[in-house]
Amino acid sequence: MKRLLFIKAFVLIMIALNMSCGVRMGQKKILADEIEQIKNVFAPDKRTALFNIDVLDGPSGFTLIGESNLPHAIDSLEAVLKKKGIEATNEVRILPSDSLEGMTTAVINISAANLRSNPKHSAELATQATLGTVVNVLKKEGDWYLIQTPDKYLAWVDTGGIQLMNESQITEWKASDKIIYTNTYGHAFNSIDADNRISDVVAGSILKLVDRDDTHFKIEFPDGRQAYILKDEAQEYETWLSSLDYTAESLIETSKTLMGVPYLWGGTSTKGVDCSGYTKTIYFLNGMVIPRDASQQVHAGKLIDSIADFSKLEKGDLLFFGRKATETSSEKVVHVGMWIGDNQFIHSSEMVRISSVDKESPNYDAYNVGRYLRTQRLLNEDDPLLQNLNITKPIKD
Repeated sequence: MKRLLFIKAFVLIMIALNMSCGVRMGQKKILADEIEQIKNVFAPDKRTALFNIDVLDGPSGFTLIGESNLPHAIDSLEAVLKKKGIEATNEVRILPSDSLEGMTTAVINISAANLRSNPKHSAELATQATLGTVVNVLKKEGDWYLIQTPDKYLAWVDTGGIQLMNESQITEWKASDKIIYTNTYGHAFNSIDADNRISDVVAGSILKLVDRDDTHFKIEFPDGRQAYILKDEAQEYETWLSSLDYTAESLIETSKTLMGVPYLWGGTSTKGVDCSGYTKTIYFLNGMVIPRDASQQVHAGKLIDSIADFSKLEKGDLLFFGRKATETSSEKVVHVGMWIGDNQFIHSSEMVRISSVDKESPNYDAYNVGRYLRTQRLLNEDDPLLQNLNITKPIKD
């Protein structure tokens, strides 16, 4: 009799344990699903938002671990879990990291900083940032910093590429008078006699203005180095900004100054550009910040054409190329160029060059015409993905 009671008790315990285990497994699945849904809402593109969250199931219950630079997304996740009656300890690290001790902003300190996909020099070149660009700093690993650029791109830079600043230092930097380098490529020298080079500079480099004379600007780098730049190679930033006319002709004029610049995967400077880095650079030198990659740029502005009716296009429009969607695969945007009129577009492919959509033209580009997807108009369009420097004023604000 006692043996029978023991067996029954054991069976009941096992049933209860299995039921409890099933409930926990169900809750963990709900947790994982909610994390994925929140991620899809707040951080659908890992290139521009960090939301790496996982769940640990331990003796004391569920624990949320990982890191994110989106505290509002974490708040939303906790609110959803509370509503569903799921308890989970929140141990997610919110970036920027406390270990930075307030140094959560930096300014690019070299002509073109190479930003990597991982904190090592052998990692893929994700993008570049040019001298004077203000970036947010999220965390440090060894001699590398995870930063976010003005176009929201996340990447790693080594310590030599940036000058860290605290809140008061970055406020002073932003408030100071600046110059912008407008030549394609050049140098800053230690004196007006150009005795020694202090650094190279690329188009779009922004530096603090210290003084000026008839021929030179005296400038200061983010790390305090002072140098001289010829006045006919640069402009005072506010003068440059007020002179922008935001026209297609200006875009085309800028685009042709980079003819022959080599293709560089991840490049966004006049030293070398990939296809979207080229269009991004053209637009920036005309006072506009657009998304970094072709697959991001394609979602900006206004749709103009998707059936290869090139008569609809206007100068300055961006043409996108890649793989069309099928029943079994999604669309993939892999290339972009800018329409310059006369059935031609300019793009970075092997080098910056001009191609035609006209079959009778000697520079007809059959390959890209064959994979044409659509055209977007970004110039002077009202879109949260597009920043007009005259309106957002990121250098001053």
